[in-house]
Amino acid sequence: MIKQTHWKKRLAIVLSGGFLVLNTAVVLAAPVELTLEDSIILALKNNSAIKIADMSKNSAEIAIDVAKGANGPSLTYTHSDARTKAYSNVDPTTAISNKLTLSMDLYTGGQVESEIAAAKLNLKVADLSVDESKQQIKLDATTTYFTVLQTQNAVKVDQETVDQMTVHLRNVQAQYAVGTVAKSDVLASQVTLANDQQTLMKAQNAYDVAVASFNNVVGLPLSTDLILKDNLKHEKYTMSLADSIKYAMQHRPAAIQADYNIDIAKETVKTAKAGLLPTVTATAIESLSDDKLPGLDKNTWSIGLAATWTPFDSGVTNAKIKKADSVLLTTIEQAKQTKDSIELAVRKAYLTMIEAEKRIDTSQVTVEQGEENLKIAQVRYSAGVGTNTDVIDAQVALTTAKMNYIQALYDYNTGKANLEKAMGISVSGK
Repeated sequence: MIKQTHWKKRLAIVLSGGFLVLNTAVVLAAPVELTLEDSIILALKNNSAIKIADMSKNSAEIAIDVAKGANGPSLTYTHSDARTKAYSNVDPTTAISNKLTLSMDLYTGGQVESEIAAAKLNLKVADLSVDESKQQIKLDATTTYFTVLQTQNAVKVDQETVDQMTVHLRNVQAQYAVGTVAKSDVLASQVTLANDQQTLMKAQNAYDVAVASFNNVVGLPLSTDLILKDNLKHEKYTMSLADSIKYAMQHRPAAIQADYNIDIAKETVKTAKAGLLPTVTATAIESLSDDKLPGLDKNTWSIGLAATWTPFDSGVTNAKIKKADSVLLTTIEQAKQTKDSIELAVRKAYLTMIEAEKRIDTSQVTVEQGEENLKIAQVRYSAGVGTNTDVIDAQVALTTAKMNYIQALYDYNTGKANLEKAMGISVSGK
């Protein structure tokens, strides 16, 4: 009896543990609810591209300290030991030397100043790269979010089509049973339903792929189920194309970077030209020397200024100047090319958005007409004055109209998102 009691207790523990695991699995499998804004924040938090851009920014900050260091004093310590034996001497001699040198460049022909200025500009470029990365991540999160909504709506439409064709097939089979329609109507309806079911399977697969892609962008496990709180909708865009292009030239990180790169190239030219000018250095030297380690009291010190000028270096400096000038001209052309590409991207996105906006209104009207047409075809067929083909064609037309409407909304919203990215609108929307 005692053994049986122990056995029951163990079974209860195992079963309770199993229920606990099952309950935990259910909790873990709960869908994640997200708005578009939530998705963007999540993507920005988890994406590694921003971390890489931040690291580059930190390197640019350190480069400024390196450049500024060349403008300050430096202290150098030198120690040397030497033991020498000449043929004329019987015993070798020992020389021990310690030297402290404090030096500071007072004038470098503008080289150090130009290097500091270029380093500061590189920091601004790196900072803009962080902004560009954030804007791209925002676009990726937005696009994949809308793709999930699009495929989700497509599944809904295809499911409605399957349900409607299932009802229609039952109606056809009932009429065939009483001899009012031909066998061909039943077969045609069955074929149409089978095709609709296959389309539904493809739509479901497209939705599953879209969810996995979205989860990958925002940093969620790929198998996470989603509940998206926002919908595909039409919010009027009020800015003109000309104003959108103007805004892009003033705010797009790539456009601002292009101007900064020109300034950096100009500073590089100044750095190269500094080689034609003299440098002036202040030095203070303390030397301690003796022939043995104890009693290093034979010290000397000196303070002075040293000017260095190289009037001829076999054309090396002139070659550096020519190279820097060439880089400057190349950078100017690259900036022009970059701004042309930005304008083209703005135009493409703007025109795509406007074209999709026009399709929204027309496709919405088509959906309403398609629904009315399907009702008429169904009534006529039930009354025996319409054909099965009329009903099937009306159903296909309605499904196509609904899909076109969904596609128009998707194209408009993604076009708007691409336009905002091309214009350089920040992740905060300002």
